[in-house]
Amino acid sequence: MEQQGIWAIGIFLLTYGLIISEKVHRTVLAMLGALIMIAAGIVSQETALEHIDFNTLGLLAGMMMMVGITAETGLFSYVAVKAAKLAKGEPKRILVALVLVTALASAFLDNVTTVLLMVPVTFSITRQLRIHPLPFLLSQIIASNVGGTATLIGDPPNIMIGSAVKELTFMAFISNLTPVILIIILAYLPLFLLMFGKQLKTSPELQRSVMEMDERVMITDRKLLRRCLWVLGLTILGFFLHQAIHLESATVALAGAFLLLLLTGGEQMLHKAFASVEWVTIFFFIGLFVLVSGLVETGVIAELAGQAMELTGGNLAASSMLILWLSAIASAFLDNIPFVATMIPLIQEMGNLGIHNLEPLWWSLALGACLGGNGTLIGASANLIVAGLAAKEGYPITFMRYLKVGFPLMLLSMVISSLYIYLRYLI
Repeated sequence: MEQQGIWAIGIFLLTYGLIISEKVHRTVLAMLGALIMIAAGIVSQETALEHIDFNTLGLLAGMMMMVGITAETGLFSYVAVKAAKLAKGEPKRILVALVLVTALASAFLDNVTTVLLMVPVTFSITRQLRIHPLPFLLSQIIASNVGGTATLIGDPPNIMIGSAVKELTFMAFISNLTPVILIIILAYLPLFLLMFGKQLKTSPELQRSVMEMDERVMITDRKLLRRCLWVLGLTILGFFLHQAIHLESATVALAGAFLLLLLTGGEQMLHKAFASVEWVTIFFFIGLFVLVSGLVETGVIAELAGQAMELTGGNLAASSMLILWLSAIASAFLDNIPFVATMIPLIQEMGNLGIHNLEPLWWSLALGACLGGNGTLIGASANLIVAGLAAKEGYPITFMRYLKVGFPLMLLSMVISSLYIYLRYLI
């Protein structure tokens, strides 16, 4: 390996190690690592810019803006209260309803946005029923990561994979990943009730208080809501048709965001929409893309791909299982975004070395990286967001408390995913 390759690995691993330590914010470290990669001459500024996936960034920004505007209407609080009332105020039914709402919302919104909207409403309902909120919060963390796996726009790893592999369209993600996600959610529901059932008890009087809540007062701006629903529907239709109309998913998302801004008008809404974009996350992505570019340009990724091919003998089934389980275990303990950013060029290189059908490898990567995030409290951003919100309310979620629930469920999802990948693609 050339000296530049060794430097690239050193910068990448040092940055990665510091990100894991959480001593300094990960975005600061990713950007500094990227700038050092350029300053050291490992990649030029022009080459670094070529490696930044603007389709991923545009899709994230567009969806964040639309969700930010829609949140102003109170729609998400309305949905949560309506779900609780449909469950007749019965805690077990409410848990199931909120899990399903969280999973469905996470398929079309990013996970962090979903849990930020769901957690305050969950606290409101559990306070009314005077029951412990942790069973609801733990199940919602897991549901958000599972639901986000089902579509192209549900989880950042999927956005990155779909952006890197043009054949994997919005519909391809739904037809290939949604069936196994439905199986996993259905497998989880009885397990949630088994694990948390004893804590899900309240009195008939308190149940009635939930039934008396008026979800209609949650909607604060009906005119804006109508416009949001119309534009969101149009945007999701655009995702379904984006290959047929020859538009990238980022173009569809940004078009939806700015059409909604045009219809809502006013400088105040413009500022709110841009404030709802998680610029910290956007710049984290930029830093990662540049860090990984150093590994690609120096041939490190190609060498790793060659070693993976030697390990599996170029066998498609062995390669798929290796990627699925490696992704899951790595994503449980490390952030899945830098892991996926590293794996994408590696899988592409495996294609150059002789594996002609890469599709099972991409679905293995998506399932492993997204579902692996359920393994530990630090496995995904949504996990840490919920833990932070819970701690503020006086209900801390410890690493070990979460591990006892999340890790076994993550392993179960990997067993189901392994069977699914094998039966659907490898026999």
